[in-house]
Amino acid sequence: MENFVKENSVVREIWGKSDTILLIFAGASAEFALNRSVDWLFYTGRLPQDPLGRLFSTVSYARKIVFSTQDEAVKAIENINKIHGSVESSRGRNIPDWAYRDVLFMLIDYSIRSYEVLERPLSLLEKREIFDVFYRVGHRMHIKDLPESFEQFVLIRKNHLEQHLHYGESSKALYKQYRQHLGWFRYRLLIETQILITPKKVRQLMAFRRLPLLHPGIMVYKMSRNLKLDWILKSLLLPSAYQKEIRSLDHVPARS
Repeated sequence: MENFVKENSVVREIWGKSDTILLIFAGASAEFALNRSVDWLFYTGRLPQDPLGRLFSTVSYARKIVFSTQDEAVKAIENINKIHGSVESSRGRNIPDWAYRDVLFMLIDYSIRSYEVLERPLSLLEKREIFDVFYRVGHRMHIKDLPESFEQFVLIRKNHLEQHLHYGESSKALYKQYRQHLGWFRYRLLIETQILITPKKVRQLMAFRRLPLLHPGIMVYKMSRNLKLDWILKSLLLPSAYQKEIRSLDHVPARS
């Protein structure tokens, strides 16, 4: 049976490793907080009590689609549409297309950024492949005004970062939630990871320093993976409530 994403696709490699997924998670958590209408991105009308769980849920849905057959992926996307439809009914308002596009754009951009931080630079062909997978997801979700190519996406994404992000009271409140759920040490690690992976505009709005401190740490982490010691580091750095879920994200297929 045909898969939604080809077996040897770089997309499966990216979404088959917990470490790259965690970097996607870190980058998205910064950009979520800066969106001008952050409540729509959480689909509740208010900031969530468990923002990490909510973001993790979004990432898990994306991963499920990546590793499904064509039919299973379509059913999963249709289920997402139903969930959002029920939220729209309860709020009495439609979720705007730009809110869907924002999430989709984050998944594309941070998939690329995460892999390049932890592995290697991606070719233009591979970047187009990543875009194509999430374009098909967006098309199935009936999201309007999607870019038709990776090159068009890059231009629209640049404009979005300049025009649609804003640091406000919701940003402060959401980061307060992050710190409460992570504790001081893990919260600082999240900030350092965001400095490493987020676009320049995000770093400016968050008043992050320009130079990341994690470059040496990334080298140590890569060495720990080679020695099969990476889970010792992850167990120290990640909240225990999520460790079982994060372990389940490791699913690396062979590439030709």
